[in-house]
Amino acid sequence: MQVVPPMKYEEVEQAQSGAPQGERLSWMDVAAGGALLAGGLLLLAGKKRAGTVVGAAGAALILFEQREMVEQHWKQLPSYIDRVQGVVGQVQEAVEEMEEKREKLHTLLHR
Repeated sequence: MQVVPPMKYEEVEQAQSGAPQGERLSWMDVAAGGALLAGGLLLLAGKKRAGTVVGAAGAALILFEQREMVEQHWKQLPSYIDRVQGVVGQVQEAVEEMEEKREKLHTLLHR
């Protein structure tokens, strides 16, 4: 016969939920997920305004719950914008080169 030590209520709840320790769902997570799901279903049902409002409310709840992450990304936003501007500049140069080559080929073919 084996002796099992008594478990605390939180341990029993965690064992029943199957979630790893520290990763329990809060009411905010459930509300945000439900709002996003409901917004998606409303959009699929053709109710665009209601779906957009409910989906935006769900996204706002997620952002509110993850304030530190949002703040971190907000601080990194200027570097992201610089990278995107660099890529856009490279694409623009490539398009201009292709345009020049197209014009040269066009003049050669229509002589």
